[in-house]
Amino acid sequence: MTRQPLHRRRPLTVLSLLLVVMAMALGPTPSSAAGTDWWDPTARPAPDSQINVTGEPFKGTDSQGEVRGFVDAHNHIMANEAFGGRLICGKPFSEAGVADALKDCPEHYPDGSLAIFDFITNGGDGKHDPDGWPTFKDWPAHDSLTHQQNYYAWVERAWRGGQRVLVNDLVTNGVICSVYPFKDRSCDEMTSIRLQAKLTYDMQDYIDAMYGGPGKGWFRIVTDSAQAREVAQQGKLAVVLGVETSEPFGCKQILDIAQCDKADIDAGLDELYDLGVRSMFLCHKFDNALCGVRFDEGGLGTAINVGQFLSTGTFWQTEKCTGPQHDNPIGGAAAPGAEKELPPGVDVPTYDEDAQCNKRGLTDLGEYAVRGLMKRKMMLEIDHMGVKATGRALDIFESESYPGVISSHSWMDLNWTERVYRLGGFIAQYMHGSEQFGAEAARTKALRDKYDVGYGYGTDMNGVGGWPAPRGADTSNPVRYPFRSTDGGAVLDRQTTGQRTWDINADGAAHYGLVPDWIEDIRLVAGQGVVDDLFRGAESYLDTWGASERHQAGVNLAKGAPASASSSESGIFTSYAPGRAVDGDRGTRWASDWSDDQWLRIDLGSTSTVRHVTLDWERAYAKSYRVEVSTNGTDWQSVWSTTAGDGGLDTARFSGVPARHVRVHGLDRGTDWGYSLYEVGVHTS
Repeated sequence: MTRQPLHRRRPLTVLSLLLVVMAMALGPTPSSAAGTDWWDPTARPAPDSQINVTGEPFKGTDSQGEVRGFVDAHNHIMANEAFGGRLICGKPFSEAGVADALKDCPEHYPDGSLAIFDFITNGGDGKHDPDGWPTFKDWPAHDSLTHQQNYYAWVERAWRGGQRVLVNDLVTNGVICSVYPFKDRSCDEMTSIRLQAKLTYDMQDYIDAMYGGPGKGWFRIVTDSAQAREVAQQGKLAVVLGVETSEPFGCKQILDIAQCDKADIDAGLDELYDLGVRSMFLCHKFDNALCGVRFDEGGLGTAINVGQFLSTGTFWQTEKCTGPQHDNPIGGAAAPGAEKELPPGVDVPTYDEDAQCNKRGLTDLGEYAVRGLMKRKMMLEIDHMGVKATGRALDIFESESYPGVISSHSWMDLNWTERVYRLGGFIAQYMHGSEQFGAEAARTKALRDKYDVGYGYGTDMNGVGGWPAPRGADTSNPVRYPFRSTDGGAVLDRQTTGQRTWDINADGAAHYGLVPDWIEDIRLVAGQGVVDDLFRGAESYLDTWGASERHQAGVNLAKGAPASASSSESGIFTSYAPGRAVDGDRGTRWASDWSDDQWLRIDLGSTSTVRHVTLDWERAYAKSYRVEVSTNGTDWQSVWSTTAGDGGLDTARFSGVPARHVRVHGLDRGTDWGYSLYEVGVHTS
C-alpha cells in the first residue's frame, strides 16, 4: 500500500508546515526479585522493564567535596502530554502498568497508516508495527520521533549508570497542537505546562510507592541547589523543572503587537516558580512578544517562517549582524507543502546572504522578563534566542554580575561560549553521535580548563530532534557488554524490556535507558577525558544554580543622585535633563546636543570605592568615550575607555578606585545625533 499524496489531505499540508518545524489492573505488587539493597524497590510492578544494572549507585562527593555524576540539562519526560496529547505516543509511567504506559497512539493501529508525524519526519509511508509492550518491534528507535523514550525504568537505568541531575523541560507549542488532527485536550500552552508539572510530581509519587512511601524513591524533584546536592549525596537523581514553550504567559505577538503585559509576566513567573520551575526559555521557534528566535535553516526554516506568518501575521525580518555571532541562514529552499497555505498573493520573503541576524531582539517586555527571572533567582536558557536577543540578555546579566545563564542543547551561537563561562553559566551539548560529540567537546576543551568547569549533555528525548544512530557492531571499537560505569561501581549489560533487547552498537540511542551505553561509546571514540569532563557536569550545573540563588543585586550609588551635563536636548513635551539618566526609570533618558564633546556628571554625595559602571544607551550612543572619576569634582582620572562602542548596555569594569564624582565623557558619536542614556549605574562590587 502506498502513501496518499499530502495534497489529498488538506489538513496535513498545514501539519507538514509546523510539524516539520519541530524536527521540532497492574498496580505495584511485591517483586520476586526485590532484595534488601536500598536501590532495589520492594514493590516494583510486575511485569515491568528490566534495568540490567548490578552494583550499588555511588553516593557522596569526591575528595574536593564536589558532586560526582552526569547532568542531562535538557529532556522532556512529559512531552506526551504536549501538542494536544497525541503527538508523542506512550507514557513515562502508568498506574495500570507497563502495558498501558508503552502502547502506541490509537490512530497508529493497525499498521501506522495514520502515523502522520512519522512519515513527515522520518520519510517513507509512516507505517510501523504499533505494538509496544511486549514486542517493541519498531519502537522506540533512535529515528522515531513519535514514541515514548522516557519510560521511568529507562530513566532509572540512566541514574544507575551515573547520572545525578536531570532537567525536565515542560514543553509544548500551541500552533502545532492546533493544526495536528489528533488531539484530546486544549491547545493552551500554560494549561499543558501545569499538567506536565503535576504529572512529574505524580511520577515521583509513583516511584516512591515502590520504595515504601514518600521521599524514599530515587527520583527527587528539587527546587534549590542545596536540595539537589543533598539528593546527590544520597546517591539519587535530582530532577529540576524547566520550561521550553513558544508563548510563555500568553506572550504571543500578532502584527508586532504584544498580547501580554508586565502583569501577565509577573503572574506567569510567580506561578511557574510556585510549580517548582527554576529555568526557562523566553522564545522558541516563533518570534513572540519577548524576543526574536534563532532561525532554522533550509526548507525547514522556510516552513517555520510560513508558520510564523500564519501564527503572528509577520515573517522573520533580518539585518546585518554587528559582531561575529549570527543566526542560522534562512536560505531560499522551498517548502511547497507549507507555502501553499499562505494567502493568495503572499510569498515568503527573500533574504540577503549578508543579513543573517534576526532584526527582532529582546523586546522591552522581554527585558522585563529577564529581570524578573533574576529577581526570582531563576536561570535563563539562551538556546533558540536570536543573537541580538541573546547579546542583550548577556549584557543585562553582565551589568548585574548574574551567573544564571544556560545553553543546554547546542542551539546558541558557539561564539558566546566564553562569555557564558565568564559569567559563571553552564553549557551542555546536544546528544550527538560519539564522533560529533567528541569533536565539539575537543573544540571547547581549552575554555573548560580555563574556567575549571565540567560539561553536560542535553538528550532532548521526546523532543522530536533525532538521536545517535548506531555505529555498527562491526566497527573496530564497539561497546562490549557488559561494561562498567564511569565510577566503576556498577556493571551494565544490554537493556531488555519485554521481548526486546537493545544494543547501542546495533540500535543507537533508542531510549533513555541507553544513555549510559552512549557515554561508554563516547569513551571509546573520543576518550576518557571527555567522559571525565561530563562526570564533573552535575557539579558545574549546581555551581551555576547556587551562584544564581546567592546573587545579591548591587546597590546603585547613582540612583537618585544629583546629575549635571555639558548640554541637554530640549523637548516640547518631554524632559531630557541629566537627572533622567539616574532616576531608576528605563523609560526616561538624558540626551545631549548633537556634537561630539559632551559629558554627563554624577555626584554620589560621598566618596566610595567604585568598581564598575553600567551605561544603557539609547539609539544615540557613543562610539568613543571614557569613564572618569574624581574625589573633588575638579581633578579627573580616566578609569575605562573604548573607541569601539556599539550602543546597547555597556558594563565598564576596573580596579576599585575612590570616587565621589563619576563622569561619562563622550568623545565621538556613533550616530548623527548626540549622546543619549536611559540609565547610568555606579557600583562598588
